Formats: sequence, C-alpha cells, structure tokens
Amino acid sequence: MESAAYWYAVATVLLFLKMFATSAYQGYHRIGKMTFKTPEDAKLAGRAPADEELPQVQRAAKAWANDVENIPIFLGLGVAYVLVGASSGWAAWLFLIFTAARYLHTLCYLAALQPWRTIAYVIGIMCMFVMSAQIVVALL
Repeated sequence: MESAAYWYAVATVLLFLKMFATSAYQGYHRIGKMTFKTPEDAKLAGRAPADEELPQVQRAAKAWANDVENIPIFLGLGVAYVLVGASSGWAAWLFLIFTAARYLHTLCYLAALQPWRTIAYVIGIMCMFVMSAQIVVALL
C-alpha cells in the first residue's frame, strides 16, 4: 500500500493537469475563433476587442472559478492529512475520488450537464468532509 503522501502527490499533479487543460480549452476557443476580449490580445491578433467572451470561454472560466474555490481547500486538507498521519488506507480513495469528482465537475460544466455537475461537486465536498474527520481522528 502506498503512503498518503504518495496519493496526495498523485492527486496534486492530476489536479494541476486538469486546471491546465481548462486554460488550454479557453485558449483553443479564443485562438480558433480569433476572438479576444482583452484589448492587447485582440491587438496582437489584429482584431478589435470582443464585447464579451465566447460562451465556451465563459463556461470554462466558471469551472475554473469553482476549482479555485475548492482545490486550494483540498490541498490544505491534504497537507494536514499527511502531516498528522491520518489513515493511509483512506488516502488513495479520498484523494483520487476528489480528483475524479473535480474532473467530472469540469466536464459537466463545459457540457452543461445537470444534475451531474452538482453530483460531482457534492462528491468532492463529501471527500473533504471525510478528510477533515480523518484528520480529527488522527489528532485525538
């Protein structure tokens, strides 16, 4: 069985790759349609600035904002989880299920799939509550 630190590192790298892919998705749509809201980006492309972002870029930005609200909390809990020596047996499950839930949340956001987006969000949050409980148990 791998250590909690191992699974934390795996989850961290996978979450970075997911967030990078979300940014790349935005760039793909902006460059593919040569549509830029930011004046300097539009100027570089020889275009006038767009009045608003493309719908795909807007959805990806909302998914990104949700990541920024959730992933840092997970990363902080993950560090605490590893430092206090919480259950390594639970670590793989909690860290990887959280990570999978964040991937699914983003995919569902981009594809406008409800209630699946909310279900993925709730699964991720539940993982963080269980992580918190495991941390408290390790502290006692």
